[in-house]
Formats: sequence, C-alpha cells, structure tokens
Amino acid sequence: MAAADLPDFEAYLSKIKTHSIEKTLLPLIKQISSLVSTRGDAAGGAAVQRVGAAVACAVERFVAVGETIADDNPDVRHSMVLACKEARSAGRAIERVCSGTDGAGMVSAARALLAAVTRVLLLADMVVVRQLLLAKDKVARSLDRLESVSNFAEFVRAFTEFGGSMVELARLTAERRADLRDERRRAQVAAARNVLERSTLMLLTSSKTCLRHPGSASARENRDTVFCQMRRAMDLIHYVVRDGLPGHEEQSQEVTYSRDKEQLQPFSDSQEQAAQWEAGTALGALRGLTTQVRAARARGGADGSRRRALAATLRALVERTHDFTDSAYTSHEHRQRILALAERIAYELERLVSVAVSLEEQGVSGTLAALESACAGATTAAGELERALIAAARHQARDLASLAEQARKIATDLAHIASSCGERESERLHNIASQLHEQLDHIIEVCKLLRHIAMSETLQVSAKFAEINLRIYGPQVVTAARTLAAHPGSAAARENLDVFVDMWAWLLADAARLAKELLDLTDERPDKQQYSSLPRPGKHGTTSKPLKAVRLDSDEQAKIAKSGLEMKMMSSEMDAETEKWQGADENNDIVKRAKNMSSMAFAMYQFTKGEGRLNTTQDLFTQAEYFAEEANRLYKIVRQFSYQVPAGTAKKELLEHLDRVPTYVQQLQFTVKEPTVGRAATFSKVDNVIQETKHLMNVISKVVTTCFDCANKVPLPWEKSVGVKRHQSVAPYKLDFTGLSAGGAGASRTARDDEAGGGGGTDAKPGGSSSDTAM
Repeated sequence: MAAADLPDFEAYLSKIKTHSIEKTLLPLIKQISSLVSTRGDAAGGAAVQRVGAAVACAVERFVAVGETIADDNPDVRHSMVLACKEARSAGRAIERVCSGTDGAGMVSAARALLAAVTRVLLLADMVVVRQLLLAKDKVARSLDRLESVSNFAEFVRAFTEFGGSMVELARLTAERRADLRDERRRAQVAAARNVLERSTLMLLTSSKTCLRHPGSASARENRDTVFCQMRRAMDLIHYVVRDGLPGHEEQSQEVTYSRDKEQLQPFSDSQEQAAQWEAGTALGALRGLTTQVRAARARGGADGSRRRALAATLRALVERTHDFTDSAYTSHEHRQRILALAERIAYELERLVSVAVSLEEQGVSGTLAALESACAGATTAAGELERALIAAARHQARDLASLAEQARKIATDLAHIASSCGERESERLHNIASQLHEQLDHIIEVCKLLRHIAMSETLQVSAKFAEINLRIYGPQVVTAARTLAAHPGSAAARENLDVFVDMWAWLLADAARLAKELLDLTDERPDKQQYSSLPRPGKHGTTSKPLKAVRLDSDEQAKIAKSGLEMKMMSSEMDAETEKWQGADENNDIVKRAKNMSSMAFAMYQFTKGEGRLNTTQDLFTQAEYFAEEANRLYKIVRQFSYQVPAGTAKKELLEHLDRVPTYVQQLQFTVKEPTVGRAATFSKVDNVIQETKHLMNVISKVVTTCFDCANKVPLPWEKSVGVKRHQSVAPYKLDFTGLSAGGAGASRTARDDEAGGGGGTDAKPGGSSSDTAM
C-alpha cells in the first residue's frame, strides 16, 4: 500500500503532550502500521486474522479501563463513555477487515481506531490534570485565608493547612513535569516549583512580621510581594498543565512578564508561540534569518511575502541586539563590532531583496550569480554576528561569579547595619542599599544577555526566570532591612531579613550556575566525547572521498516519510527500554550506547522531515556510518556481558538477537560506502541507508530488551555493579496494550513465516518492549 494511504501517525502523536500517553499509543501504532502495510499480500490470512483479533481484544480491555475512569470521574463521564464506544466500534471494525469480510476499509478503520483511542487517552489525562488543578486551587484558597488572618492563632492554623496542601501540589507537579514531552513546558514548571518552594519560608516570616508590626508599610510590602509571586507561579502551572487538553487549544493562555514591566500579561499559546519564544532571543532571530536566506537561495529568489518576512526578522534582530549595544557594561569594542555587523547584514539583505525583485520582474538569468553572492554574504555576516554576540555575553558572564560574591557581602553588610543603626533612613543604610541596587542592575543585565545566547529552551527559561526573580526579590532585601531599621529590637523583623538575604544568595547562586553552564556550552574547545554529534573529519568513518552534499526536496521527503516515522517509533521504543534501567549507574556502557544510538536515529528521522542538525545527504551518510560503529561497540559490550549469563532460554534468546548485529552493521556500512552519481541515485541511497539503519535499530532494540530481561530473571554479580532496579509502573490508571503486544508480536512473526513458507511462530514470547507502558 502506498505511503500516502497510511494514517497520519504524526498528526496523532502531535496531539500528545505527555510521555505516558505516547508510550501507550506506540505499540498500537506499530501494529496498525504493520497491518496496513501488509494487507495487500496477506488479507484474510490466518496470521492477519490473529493480529486483528489481538487488536480488538486489547482495545476491549483498554475500553474497560476507560469506562472505569468514567465511573470514578463524573466531570468526564459523558465524553469518556462516548469515546470508549467509538474505540470499541473501531476495534471491531479492524477485526472485520482482518477477517476479510470488509477488505476495503483497512485505512479508514485504522484512522478511526487511532482517533478514538487518542481521545480516550486525552480524556484520561484530563482527569490527572484536574487532580493537579484541584490541588492548586486548594493552595490558592489557603493563601487567601493566610492573607486575611488578623491574629497569630488564626495564622498558625491557616499556615498548617497551607503546608499540607503545598506538599500535595509539589508531588503532583513533580510527576507532571517528568511526564511532559515539551522541553520548554518542563522548564517552566520547574521554574514555578522553585518559586513556590523558596517563597514558602519568606511567606512565613513576612506574615509574622506584618502581624507583629501592622503599621509598617515596608513589612506589608514584603508580604504582598511574596503572595503575588506565589500566585503568579501557580498561574503559570495552571496554564502549562492545561495546554493540550481537548477543547483548550483555542483558549489556552500562558502567564509571562512583559519585556520592560514587572507585570503579568496573558498571550495566546499556539505552535507559533514556541517559535516566537525562541525568536525573542538574538540567537533565535539570527538563526531564523539564516533559514530564510537559505530558503531564498534554494528557491532562486524571494516573492513579496518572503521579502516582507525577511524585513520583519531583520527588525526583530536589530531590536534584540539593542540589549547588547545599549548595555552600560558592554565594552566599546564589542559594541562597535555588533553595530558594524548588524549594518552589514542589513546591506546584504537589501542587496538580496533588490536581486529578488529583478528576478521576479525581469527574469534576468545573469542575476542568479548576484543572488548567490548576496545570500552568501548575508549568511556569513549572520555567522559573524552570532559569534560577536556570544563573545560579548561571555565577556560579561565571566565576571558574574565575582559580582555574585560581592552582592552577597553587600547584603550581609546591609543586614548588620539595619540591626545596629537604629535610625529609619540612616545615611549608611541608604548608601549600602544603593550599592546593592547597582550590583542588582548589573547582574540582571548579564542574565538578559545570557538568555539571548542560550542554545536550548531549558536554558532560555532558566535565564528568563533568573532575571525575573532577581528583579522582583532583589529590592525586597532592602525593604526588609528598612523594616528592621525601624524596629531594631524586633526578632520577627530580624528573622525576616535573614530569610530574604538567604533567598538573595540562592538567586545569585542560580545566576552564577547559569553563567558557568553557558560559558561551558559556548566554549569553542571540542568536547572529549561527542556521541550525539556528527563525527569530525578524520576522526571517525572510513569514507575516503565525500559525496556532493545535497538537500532533499519536499517530494523526496514525502517519499521517505513512512520510513522516517518508523525510525522515530523505534527511537521512542529504545528510549522506553533504556528508561527501565532506572537505577543503572551512569557509566553503564550498554545504556549509554543505546541512548546515543536512539539519539542518532531520531536525528535521522528529523532529516526525513527537513529538520534537525543533519542538513545534507552527506551529513546523513556520515551519521549512519557512525551509527554502525556505535552498534559494533555495543555488540562487543553485550558479548562480554553474555558470558556472565547462565545457560538457559534467556541466554539463548540474547545470543540469537546478538548474532544478527554484525550482519546488519556490515550491510549498513556497505550501503554508506556505495558510490552514487546523480540526484536520483543519491535519493535511492538515502532511502537504502534509512532502511538499513531501521533494520539495525530494530535488532539493537531487541538486544537491549533481552539484556534487561536477563538482568532481571537471573541473579548476576554484574547486576550489583550497574544497580539494576525492577521496572514498575506507579501510574494511577494503567491503559496498556499488553494483550496486543503478546498476541500481535507472535502473529506478526507468524505472518512473516507464512509468507516465507514456514509455519509455526508458536515460540514467540509474550510482551514486547513497548507493552510495559501506562498512562
């Protein structure tokens, strides 16, 4: 069956926001893909009928769990019952198709089943989200009660209730954060949790001080600031966990800060928001501009809409560079370099637009060379500006550790002066407060620049919230000092100031740690070990003469989309297998090699979509070559491990899978080295390389699974050295397809044996790598 007739698995996976749901869907997607792909050859056969029956049986058990969830949760009962009814009908339709009574409806039945099962899973996830939101609302009510207390007895009771509800919220948010697929969302939840955790003690001391000195405006300001920050953190958690729920896409909002004001602003959170988030940094705007220029070069010009997009991106880039050039702490040399490169990019883009207009209006062939020159000039200038921005940020980041140490000392001096001067607005207190504000402004400037050069969404979020928290809580140290200066004998005011000084030290440590991490990441020295990176020339691989690097066009990408998706599913399965080794030592070579191969396979999947770090066919071939080398290393490690496994069925199965690895490694290496001439031959080689990589990935996944089974089933001395833990699921609801994996895996192997003329398949072992999944 043509790849175009297959259900759009990407569309279903794109709706999924959590790892648990993704792992639950993967075995079903794998079996449906197998059914749809082999239907033309084996429809009505006994093997396919068994697969269809296994799918229907697994769906029936799945629906039973969904109906139990509906009974326990009235809020989603009606929607869940309808979704379960649709899933049951779709499962029966698949069974009818496989039995041959409705042979024409395989694709439509597969689409209906995936849609229904996805809806059930999303509704079940909504139950988990609502539990978290109920815990959040309970904390919010506790905060309201704390804010309105008028005496210590009420305060103690309210704070006790608040503490209990905070413990529950912390537990649920930790679980949700670990389950989220989106890197930015995980980072945002982590940032909100940090604010809540660190603010709790400040809430206690500031409230006590406010109760002890009800007429103190500074004490009330401390308390109100803490309340405000905690509510903002809970709002952020609310909008993050609500993202992706059914019916929520159109109204999802997120809480963030405006660029120049310390206030919250809601904004629509769609797929475009992720791009806007990265484009909000100078590095993101630069890379977006480079992508647009490369697209103009590939198309041989740029129409009106693309020219307007280039102009908009250039304006955004210039605006972001103002944070560097307007900073009082940027050196004159760096400022002049950035301004000169920004002007150069503007000139090159103006040249590119002029050439594009000439091509569009006159079609002059001689201008193609001018277009190529303008694109090359803009790309080169963008690369140089990126390096200049990173150099400017690094120059300031190197001083952040010493700045943080000075700021800590100033805060300590401030606390000492506030407790000893005895005058509300003493000259010494004012001077030391001014020094603290100066240091604070400098550190905030550095954090702002660090966000602009952050290379991942996690670091971007960390830098953004480091800047926000410093801006909000930094001045409150001075406010707490003023309260103590006005009441020098107050134990509550003294304790409150100590807690705010501790918070100040935490925030400074966060900023210093962020600076160190970004300094390490932007260091131009190569890493000692680059597992996920492309091999460096002369270091890995054996290809003597590199091929001409080309890019796949949209038609070619569509032709290999199915193979790419299968590669992604295998990568996800490998990730699921390595996660079973929860207690394994980080130096466990089996886990390390397997994770690295999974990462490289995912990069090759991204190449089939025109995304990721592999830009050309030569990048793909080089990555595949290194993939084969890594598989060979894993083979040697597992071979050594097999000597420690006692004789028996477990060892026999391990060796059966392991002995297939060298063959697939050799086939992949031969395919990579095969010479090609012409675009058609190159595309054929790309397809063959992906197919061979997929075969090798499949057998490696089985090897890793069998290794884990051996470590669990037999007492091994090796088990102590790697710290293997038994894999357990702790999910409140277990929606799985274990029956599907048990029956489907055996049936799939039987189908292959039947086609080959063999029989049996009765020795298939129940359970697969993807069957131990739960929501």
